[in-house]
Amino acid sequence: MRTANRSDVGKVRLINEDRAFVDENLNGLTLAIVADGMGGHQAGDKASELAVQTIQQQLADLHSGMSRDEMEQALRRAIDKANETIYAYAQQNGELAGMGTTIVVVIVDDASWMIAHIGDSRAYKLSSEDLEQLTEDHSLVNELLKRGQITSEEAEHHPRKHVLIRALGTDETVHADVYWGTWQNDEIILICSDGLSGLVDEAQMKRIVLAGRDLEQIADQLVQAALDAGGDDNITVVLLNNQDSAMQGYAAEITEVES
Repeated sequence: MRTANRSDVGKVRLINEDRAFVDENLNGLTLAIVADGMGGHQAGDKASELAVQTIQQQLADLHSGMSRDEMEQALRRAIDKANETIYAYAQQNGELAGMGTTIVVVIVDDASWMIAHIGDSRAYKLSSEDLEQLTEDHSLVNELLKRGQITSEEAEHHPRKHVLIRALGTDETVHADVYWGTWQNDEIILICSDGLSGLVDEAQMKRIVLAGRDLEQIADQLVQAALDAGGDDNITVVLLNNQDSAMQGYAAEITEVES
């Protein structure tokens, strides 16, 4: 398994409220996390920090011998604990009321991936032939789009494009969507904050990935593309490259829970 990750404050924001974490050697697994905090100075920064730290700690005992159900349950418990931690912190610090964060957590071995997410940070899978979005945004605009109330073109420029309908830490309880799938040799999983996906379209992402010589260069070029497009938000990207697809690993049924 090879990985790369980058985070940039962008051209407009003064504080980087994004956080990323990668553990390539988690007892036979690789763990990657991206969180995009919200709530303004200190609040969003602290929310994403607490989310990543808590989930990382809660998943420290994961191992490749776990069943799919055990792994999904551990993942959900970790996210619930992170939500509880952020919510309690905000209650204890009145000036941080409303703090929250998106979260994308990816667990992979050489055959399978499992993803849990809340918010509009995304996960994609890239091959030589296709770029597939693996997550579905928990955003107001995406809900309007699904209901047919706006078009794809209107969604791109909607004034409430960044309004979330589900986030980590803003309410006492929250439900994560959990997805599972398989991947083949040399495929790439990309997870990112909307500082990348909101400015760089899928066609450009795919061109950058296919033209790159290595993961480090690809990560740099993805961030640069977002900066070139305006860089009006923090930009974070994590790349995971599968090098050996021995057919073993874990699985979890695709689950979607409405907020």
